[in-house]
Amino acid sequence: MQKFHKEWLLFLDYLKIEKNAAAKTVEIYQKDVEHFLQYIADEQIDDLRNVDYISVRNYLTILYEQGLTKRSVSRHISALRSFYKILAREEVVTNNPFNQISLPKQDYPIPQFLYDEEMEKLLSINQQDTPLGKRNRALLELLYATGIRVSECVQLKMEDVDLELQTVLVLGKGSKERYVPFGEFAKDSIKQYLMNGREQLIGKHSEPQHFLFLNAKGNPLTARGIRVILKKLVQEAGLTVDLHPHKLRHTFATHLLNNGADLRAVQELLGHSQLSSTQIYTHVTKDRLSHVYKNAHPRASKGE
Repeated sequence: MQKFHKEWLLFLDYLKIEKNAAAKTVEIYQKDVEHFLQYIADEQIDDLRNVDYISVRNYLTILYEQGLTKRSVSRHISALRSFYKILAREEVVTNNPFNQISLPKQDYPIPQFLYDEEMEKLLSINQQDTPLGKRNRALLELLYATGIRVSECVQLKMEDVDLELQTVLVLGKGSKERYVPFGEFAKDSIKQYLMNGREQLIGKHSEPQHFLFLNAKGNPLTARGIRVILKKLVQEAGLTVDLHPHKLRHTFATHLLNNGADLRAVQELLGHSQLSSTQIYTHVTKDRLSHVYKNAHPRASKGE
């Protein structure tokens, strides 16, 4: 990496300034680029201009041999394609060898979600007689009502929530902001938490906090804290499912589509930049439509 330090700095400026990429994205791209630069060093290629199609194909073979998934290989290709794109723009190289490489066809995993009955059972827990109980209820209702990421949830501040308009301002990936609506149940739970729970959590010895969700010590709730809370709620509901924040996000999207929501609208609510990211949920609606059709259409099946 040291040999190509100038080239990396050019790419780093592009990521941070032009793309406004999140710190996590920069970290991942750096690892991918470093991995590739180590490969060409091992191959005794001392000039990025000497990397050709054969070199790239050999590199991809190594990635697969190391057990990387198609998704990870695609990420490597995308990172290095962008890397060379910037180098070509700055006239460091004359061509981009990664433009000749197609991304591997993805095997998208089917997202796991809670069924309606499971979600209702989870929401039936009523422990709102304590500040933590009120917080947990507001947290669960908001996550299910909005489908926001856990990283977005822990960043929510008091001023981001508008109870009158029933919207929350979310800071998503790439520092992109979006407004997400929520319903009456979430509104009531948040209101109860703000009126009779949050101030008690702050206490006398905590620093004033602007974050919406706080832990038992009055400090901002963390992503790990949210996972612990959800696990506890699942146990209290008597469910045997494994629940994590992203599963609630999957549940949010699946339930919307199952009830007729437009795919583009769900894309916007989730904050997906690409429609393909949202299309992983359409398998559920297809199954449901097939079930509805077989049960409703008079010519769907032959009578016995």
